[in-house]
Amino acid sequence: MIPFDAVLSDLDGVLRHFDHAAQADIEARYGLPLMKTALDPELILPPTLGHVSEAQWLESIAVALGGDERVRRAVAEFAQVRFWVDEEVRALLARVQQHVPVIIVTNAMDTLEQHLDLLGLTHFADDVVSSARVGVAKPDRRIYEIAAERAGAAPERCLFVDDRLRNVEAARELGMTGLHYRTYQDLAAVLG
Repeated sequence: MIPFDAVLSDLDGVLRHFDHAAQADIEARYGLPLMKTALDPELILPPTLGHVSEAQWLESIAVALGGDERVRRAVAEFAQVRFWVDEEVRALLARVQQHVPVIIVTNAMDTLEQHLDLLGLTHFADDVVSSARVGVAKPDRRIYEIAAERAGAAPERCLFVDDRLRNVEAARELGMTGLHYRTYQDLAAVLG
């Protein structure tokens, strides 16, 4: 028996993973702080809120790092780093979905739907709350409210799962049960 009326799960770091070794290799080969630059709040927030496209974000990274041809090659390689679905997490969430809605809640860009398609997740979740589509990003309380509304569940009856503690704490402030995800066992222990 699932002790929640809905499960709200982050995508990246929970269900989808990137090849961090490949990212580090690209940074080392080019001698560029790609990840730090890519995640700079001034650069990452506009595409996450749907104000600019992923392509414009990649261009902003290139410009921030000097914009020459070598930098552009590095950014292009970085953008193509492999990602995959954690099949154990997918299977667990699919079992949960037989009892309660599973909603993906993600800070994403305009390419999210393409990525979900590549991952075979287009029709997986009962709904997807993408920051780029709703115009608010975690940890803004409104994105959690939207997710609970779409699930048809009161916030205090939702489990929220994220690999970023700050996002989990924001969900807890709204009354949700929050799980700071680090391993599959963390999730399995809560969901059985």
